Amino acid sequence: MRRWWCAGVVPAAVLGALAPLGLVLWGGFSARPEPPALEARLARRLRELAIPAAIRDAPNPLQATPRVLAAGLDHFADHCAGCHANDGSGATPLGRQLYPRAPDLRGPATQGLSDGALFYAIENGVRYTGMPGWGGAGKPEESWKLVAFIRHLPDLSAEEEARMRRLNPRGPEAWRELQDEEEFLGGGAPAPAPAHVHH
Repeated sequence: MRRWWCAGVVPAAVLGALAPLGLVLWGGFSARPEPPALEARLARRLRELAIPAAIRDAPNPLQATPRVLAAGLDHFADHCAGCHANDGSGATPLGRQLYPRAPDLRGPATQGLSDGALFYAIENGVRYTGMPGWGGAGKPEESWKLVAFIRHLPDLSAEEEARMRRLNPRGPEAWRELQDEEEFLGGGAPAPAPAHVHH
């Protein structure tokens, strides 16, 4: 029995350890090509295994009330849309250049994750991707609001997306252009730029 176990498990472990090397040698270090399906499946499986079960199975403690969704929308527009796009598609210049690409948060691969798995990814990031960990500030409720908003992305309205565009980080020149446009279209004085503008 022991000989059979060694004959089956040891070669499988060696192949598993060499698989990443094979992927690198086959595709190089370039971030330009799409990840092969095998690599994407393996990465998803490893991500699932890396999330502690107690967190992975945790439901969102916040109800998706209009107030929670609005707070999540504001936070997403200011901090997440640069990679993930306002609509969650990942179709941004930065999101398209990441390896693996920024996922479409509206699709089944993300929407099929548990609330706890989404929370864990926001708080801790995802290793070997462009997703940084945003936790550690002692405000986990902000990440839970984002989880609620991510669940809402497939039903995002045109009005919500327009609001997000106004909240997206932009430089002083872009703010002046937006203000000029609002003043021209509205016939009144534009609102001042919000305090969180990134320069």
